[in-house]
Amino acid sequence: MKLYITIFQDEDGMFIAECPEIPGCISQGATEEEAEANVQEAIKECLKVRAEKGMPLTVKTRQVEVLV
Repeated sequence: MKLYITIFQDEDGMFIAECPEIPGCISQGATEEEAEANVQEAIKECLKVRAEKGMPLTVKTRQVEVLV
């Protein structure tokens, strides 16, 4: 299964990684690589829990254009 993740650095220097296709699926790490590895584990756990509860595994995401 291929999923998108986002990674950004917070004000404390930690890297935050989340999977927008799975609500609430978020993790962190001291480096981008660590955050990515951690969110991969979080994705596995989130998918397991969603499957056990009979929830859809993912939600739809869309890209929109916003004029600023």
